[in-house]
Amino acid sequence: MNIVSLIGRLTANPEIRYTQTNNVMVATFTLAVNRRFAKEGEKQADFIYVTTWGKTAEFASKHISKRQQIALTGRLEQHEWENTEGKKQSKTQVIAEQIYFADSKTTGQADASILDSQTPVNTNNNFKVSTEDDLPF
Repeated sequence: MNIVSLIGRLTANPEIRYTQTNNVMVATFTLAVNRRFAKEGEKQADFIYVTTWGKTAEFASKHISKRQQIALTGRLEQHEWENTEGKKQSKTQVIAEQIYFADSKTTGQADASILDSQTPVNTNNNFKVSTEDDLPF
């Protein structure tokens, strides 16, 4: 089963583009995700490439921004191609299907909300992120 759940902060505002064939919005961004276990006194993070499509991309373009903490669920995809010099290239990315606000109210966020490609824009969930190391899933 290919299911990914991440909590992290955006390193930049989402980049928005549209597909040429059917004009579907695509949002891409990088999520900095802290590693749970690191050397004592050091913080380590992984930088995960994320892509989302359609209504979820529209939500991302309007409601999430640089430094904001979000949680997301989706799937992992691996892409391989040859560059112009004939060398094989690859990229691993997460295709986000649901995005949640994960900042606390003290950082200016309202109640946690969810949006995915099957959910109407106004759907609310009670997703809470602990400041402890225990994750809610």
